[in-house]
Amino acid sequence: MNKLLPLLLRDCRETNRRSIDISIYLTMEYTESYIKLKEVWALRRPKIKFDGTIIQKFTFHSGSTSILPGAGEHWCDQHQVMLSDDFSFSNDIGISEEVIHVKDALVQENKDFDYYVIKPDDGKPSKKVIFLIHGFNEKNWEKYLPWGKAICDRTRSAVVFYPIAFHMQRAPLQWSEKRKMYELSEVRKQKFPNIVHSTLSNVAISMRLHYMPQRFIWSGLQSYYDVIRCIGDFRKGNIEAIDPGCAINIFAYSIGGLLAEILKLTNYEGIFSHSKIGLFCSGAVFNRLSPVSKFILDSEANVALYSFLVEHFDSFLKKDPFLHHFIDEDHLEGKVFHSMLDYQKMRNFREDLLRKSEKDIYAISLAQDLVIPSFEIINTLQGAYKDIHIAVDEMDFDYPYTHENPFPVYPSHPQETDATFNTVFDKVGDFFNQE
Repeated sequence: MNKLLPLLLRDCRETNRRSIDISIYLTMEYTESYIKLKEVWALRRPKIKFDGTIIQKFTFHSGSTSILPGAGEHWCDQHQVMLSDDFSFSNDIGISEEVIHVKDALVQENKDFDYYVIKPDDGKPSKKVIFLIHGFNEKNWEKYLPWGKAICDRTRSAVVFYPIAFHMQRAPLQWSEKRKMYELSEVRKQKFPNIVHSTLSNVAISMRLHYMPQRFIWSGLQSYYDVIRCIGDFRKGNIEAIDPGCAINIFAYSIGGLLAEILKLTNYEGIFSHSKIGLFCSGAVFNRLSPVSKFILDSEANVALYSFLVEHFDSFLKKDPFLHHFIDEDHLEGKVFHSMLDYQKMRNFREDLLRKSEKDIYAISLAQDLVIPSFEIINTLQGAYKDIHIAVDEMDFDYPYTHENPFPVYPSHPQETDATFNTVFDKVGDFFNQE
């Protein structure tokens, strides 16, 4: 049976069919599932049947790009006021490059894009939906495919692979051009001799955030509004795979947990009143993260972000009317976002909201996670006095792993990885299946 899949994939490529049926119906372990899903995903078909599920592609138009740098003006429907972005703070990073000096509001890939849904192949619109929100500086969905498949299998939910702004398929293609990114990284190392972990993998996002740290806020808010807009499409019956009355839940990894928490705690129009939020390697406030990594951010970008979002954020709010409006003027999503930046600030506000949702949030942390340490996840979710009853399971694995790669496809550790993967997603499935 294992030898059959490459032949099926070859035949599918040659026929150029828009819908493909690869009905294997095997009980696949993680390592096997990863390899086969990666092959199937590479076909990029609008609809693929695979191992009892259907993977479908849907198009999306973001209606929130006017809050991004470069838009000039934004109409705030909530307050019936036109806002002008006339304060444009930036750092001098010594590199004049189109990767940096781009008007974010005009990036087409971030405005119009596809997202994917994997659901049970039962011929019915799904009545349960789980958004899968990825980590920081991710460029493809490959590592998340078996995650989504495992959640779908265990919960019989449709899993929505939804990209954060300027990530995954929402990022310009040139950010993935290895030669170009390598050259930029080398120039950056010359400009900042003491820089740590500048690589071709993180140089684009590091340069962008170093130059304009406020992009972290604006792309986060755009992602927030886009998820709500996507759920609106579900409610209107615009997505054939999803029942308009579906229950909405979220599974989030790494920085994706910040977006999940803001969505849940803001609870726009009651959308997330009954939503369950599952967090993996995630849940801590921003200033308790350590994102300097060759796969995430370099050290100079991290310093710039910390300086802007933590050390001097209150000062920037006074100088920037546009930012002030969304953070301090009756935009609850902005206020909740603000509360998730610094552990000490707005702690009572944040913890009161978490306490109200304590039965709906569950986290799995990893003992050797250096990017989002387990104890920081516990400190945020359970509160300073550990009086918030959010369950946090700390796990450790019997093989080498990192935050960025918790389930490596190691030829020397396949059985350990398979067993650990199943344990993690059994816990995730049990959480989402609770009444």
